[in-house]
Amino acid sequence: MKTLVCLMIAGAFVLSFSAAGYAQMQANPPAAPTAPAAPAAPKVKKAPMSAKSKECSEKATAQGLHGKERKEFREKCKKGET
Repeated sequence: MKTLVCLMIAGAFVLSFSAAGYAQMQANPPAAPTAPAAPAAPKVKKAPMSAKSKECSEKATAQGLHGKERKEFREKCKKGET
């Protein structure tokens, strides 16, 4: 029983110092910006879908294709294989 009491007292003692040390820590001040960031490059807009691409996409939708199968079908369609 004495060992348990001693451990509890020692634990409380250690915790009291760690909390005091934490309260006295200084936060790092935020770093001053060195130079303004370079302006971002303008986003390149995608070209609108060609008529052939749109037609192939509609065919794939009509067939209920999704994912890899759809992609493969559209590629073949655009090449004129289907």
